Amino acid sequence: MNLDGRIIVITGAARGLGRGFAEACAKAGAKHIIVADIREDIGEETAAALRDGGASAEFLKVDLGDPESIKAFAAQVERAHGHIDGLVNNGAIATGIGGKTFEEIDIETWDLVMRVNVRGLWLMVKAMAPLLRKSTLGGRIVNLASDTALWGAPRLLHYVGSKGAVISMTRSLARELGADNIAVNAIAPGLVLVEATEYVPQERKDTYVSGRAIQRAQHPDDTVGVVAFLLSSEAGFVTGQLIPVNGGFVFN
Repeated sequence: MNLDGRIIVITGAARGLGRGFAEACAKAGAKHIIVADIREDIGEETAAALRDGGASAEFLKVDLGDPESIKAFAAQVERAHGHIDGLVNNGAIATGIGGKTFEEIDIETWDLVMRVNVRGLWLMVKAMAPLLRKSTLGGRIVNLASDTALWGAPRLLHYVGSKGAVISMTRSLARELGADNIAVNAIAPGLVLVEATEYVPQERKDTYVSGRAIQRAQHPDDTVGVVAFLLSSEAGFVTGQLIPVNGGFVFN
């Protein structure tokens, strides 16, 4: 997996799995990594850590729930770089929203999840598409879905619904952007042990481990390699696909 010469934007990259994707891109030799996140403090810290490791990286703030913030972010990227070669749509609302039945979810939380996880992804692709079209290496988009949308995780309907939408959007976007030599794919991770999933009850974590073909906890390092591959030249003829990365908890 070689990302030489590629400029990669990763949303939600300040911490957790997003930071893992950024580190994997750095390891694969990406020309430049843009850490995009709403959290300035840890976002700057992540970008600095990447630079300390020898990578070229910067932090740019973006709020996926705010269309104007996304437009401003795209304008910054265009002024600084002119184009990008890859976009990882990792940013999403996931923390602290689980554990409620469909009858208990309030409208405000539902709308927030959909605004960030679904509308925010669409608007980010819309804003970045002109820059991806300028790539001479072939543009790449990798969307973060979730295997919760494949097995129908209970007490999490708003999140599950949003990730089901991401899967469908990936397929439609692949057809719309294929003529521009832009490949669009999605991965569906299982329950990855990061800060954002610390709130998940132990019972659900145990269900994942016992239900997997590979019966152990899932860590960021188990997940990031497939994203680096999908961003690379080697994956140029792979598009519209959903790849579960969950140790065999759900098969596609």
